[in-house]
Amino acid sequence: MTPIGSPQVSTFSLPALSLVIGGARSGKSRLAEKLVTAMGKPRLYIATAQPFDDEMRLRIARHRIDRGEDWITVEAPLSLDTSLSSCDPCYAVLVDCATLWLSNHLLAGHDLENACAGLLAALRACPAPVVVVSNETGWGIVPDNALARQFRDAQGRLNQMIAAQADLVIGVMAGLPMVLKGKLGEGVL
Repeated sequence: MTPIGSPQVSTFSLPALSLVIGGARSGKSRLAEKLVTAMGKPRLYIATAQPFDDEMRLRIARHRIDRGEDWITVEAPLSLDTSLSSCDPCYAVLVDCATLWLSNHLLAGHDLENACAGLLAALRACPAPVVVVSNETGWGIVPDNALARQFRDAQGRLNQMIAAQADLVIGVMAGLPMVLKGKLGEGVL
């Protein structure tokens, strides 16, 4: 029996930082999981969701079941920078997702500029390859309240900063991946 997170034969590698971005239910998390799995390394899933209600608890449980048992999961709704800095280089890391992480900081009243700067520094310094999942929130209607507009704008800025730092950026729409930046090996998708 293969132990949890044990290496497989790898024929695929990812750059130090990749971003998978798309709308809600676009297939971005599934694609990110596939990319990390294809590396054949032990897999670390850094989760940013917080189970504030029954529906979210069910979503989190469903995600865990869908991923399977061969992922190590770390809960980091706010301390994503700390989790990234303590990663072992033998792992392939999936952060799901930057959107929930940002909303957690916004709702906690934290300084978003400082939080984002800390995240970007941690992504640069992480010794393991990282795939970040994020939502594209700017294609919808303009929100009708100041908090939602603040979040949408901050998310757009964070997405741009991660994309600028990443060597690979993949957009996902209707389950279809589009490489926006960098190159992806043959046969991975």
